[in-house]
Amino acid sequence: MTPLNIDIDYLHMLILKVRAIMAREETDIPDPGGNASDDEIPATLQDLQNDLAREEVVEEIQGLSAEQQSELVALMWVGRDDGDPADWADLVTQATERRETPAEDYLLGHPLVADYWASGLERLGHESMAGGTGRVR
Repeated sequence: MTPLNIDIDYLHMLILKVRAIMAREETDIPDPGGNASDDEIPATLQDLQNDLAREEVVEEIQGLSAEQQSELVALMWVGRDDGDPADWADLVTQATERRETPAEDYLLGHPLVADYWASGLERLGHESMAGGTGRVR
């Protein structure tokens, strides 16, 4: 099991919050009246004005240390198979070195970030969340 600087229970809470935002947004996609297989869906989590749930997640991520934010990015990479758990320390270093935008913007720019985090935890040997992780391929 790879040690993390972020409490696992805290990560589970963050995953649930982001999943709640994603679930709500899935119902807000407008119907353009075309073929559903051709319709575009938002490429990022929607940034709606006065969206307190999203603001809360942003504040949660901003409240983490720079190292913890880098771990969230590395965890997403591991969860989407862009990095190997054996290279965890290097991935965290790369996340720190490659930072070009605020971590919350980068992370919330990926609509499957919660599923990637859950998968990453599993790949790092940590307990999976109740109800499954929704492993993404």
